[in-house]
Amino acid sequence: MGIVIKNALKVNEGTIEEVDVLVENHHITVIEKCISVNNHQVIDIDGAYLIPGVIDDQVHFREPGLTHKGNIYSESRAAVAGGITSFMEMPNTIPHALTQSLLKDKFNIAQNTSLANFSFFMGVSNDNIHEVLKTDFTRVPGLKIFMGSSTGDMLVDDFQTLNNIFSNTEGLIAVHCEDEETIKKNSFLAKQKYGDNVPIFEHPNIRSHNACYKSSSLAVNLAKKYSSRLHVLHISTAKELELFSNKISLENKKITSEVCIHHLSFTDSDYYEKGALIKWNPAVKTSDDQQALWDGLLNDKLDIIATDHAPHTISEKNNLYFQCPSGAPMVQHALPLMLQHSLSDKITIEKVVEKMCHAPANCFKIKKRGFIREGYYADLVVVRKTKPWTVSKDNILYGCKWSPLEGKSFDFRVSHTFVNGNLVYKNGNLIEIENGQALTFDN
Repeated sequence: MGIVIKNALKVNEGTIEEVDVLVENHHITVIEKCISVNNHQVIDIDGAYLIPGVIDDQVHFREPGLTHKGNIYSESRAAVAGGITSFMEMPNTIPHALTQSLLKDKFNIAQNTSLANFSFFMGVSNDNIHEVLKTDFTRVPGLKIFMGSSTGDMLVDDFQTLNNIFSNTEGLIAVHCEDEETIKKNSFLAKQKYGDNVPIFEHPNIRSHNACYKSSSLAVNLAKKYSSRLHVLHISTAKELELFSNKISLENKKITSEVCIHHLSFTDSDYYEKGALIKWNPAVKTSDDQQALWDGLLNDKLDIIATDHAPHTISEKNNLYFQCPSGAPMVQHALPLMLQHSLSDKITIEKVVEKMCHAPANCFKIKKRGFIREGYYADLVVVRKTKPWTVSKDNILYGCKWSPLEGKSFDFRVSHTFVNGNLVYKNGNLIEIENGQALTFDN
């Protein structure tokens, strides 16, 4: 017996149309105007939007080793509640995922605990190229290089290592780009001025425009030199957009880029209200940068919208600037927030689906996900425009139990989430019957 999703407003590949969808054996088998019910279970969504499951290419779910902040179980629950059906997680856990054995351990944890589909980036250090070159890019989305220090100690600052990786790797290379020497110099100046009590509004001055551009341009130049497949994570400045092209279709791009929800939704003026709750690396910057990011997203210089979901405990966030970690939880609220932006005409619903569902699938060549197509996995999300609801501690599912969006109201709500055809979330309730699957890639 399958499931017929009836009276759906399907948002897919730039169009919105009324359809029914039949789900059988984990897959979408029929998409038609009216599907006969027969012996199938019926879920009538009464004109709500039906979109492909969101694919988040950058999360930090903190397991193993940092599970006081969150774990794959807790954060995947929050993800599916927010319409994210697949995630790709970063290697800066403890121990860092710098060997194939440690990477396998993370897959094993996810197989046993994740409600969403999953994969994990292979980490790069200054001295693990022998492990990096063993990576199976049909199972792993890419390598992750921290070209600027962030949470965890995974900085790759040796040029010869970078040169070796870019010249020898056949798979995708994802990079966090901030120039370390620039950050150190700016940190020294801030300490001279403020001592230990550096105010949070100095964060975008310490992790400056120049720090971002200097590092991003180095990565792009290396990729061009060796014709590498490069993906630059969390672009935060207007100037960096000069490095990317919108003249080539995403499927044919060798160099792609990502923008994060928080860089589209906060500016440096918000530090005065939100403080360290919006301390991210790279930093949230000016309103001019934010407008340039929106422009770059809409004109396709920026390819993907991601969360960079990175929970910390509230006590950790209350430390002084240099002891306060960067990052915040976002997966539960990313889709409602982006849909909220559609109400102020910043983006269309169709474009949200393109950048959060289709583009990650195309960029990473994920097999049979990211679209509502017959034969594809039934990763599906029902979204309704409802009476406004407000983010509060009572409805937060993150392991850390807080959000920088607390107090913010949304007009869109996820009502149902299907992962591989299994209904895993319905109207505020999680249904933990079957775990997600490991993603596979056409690399």
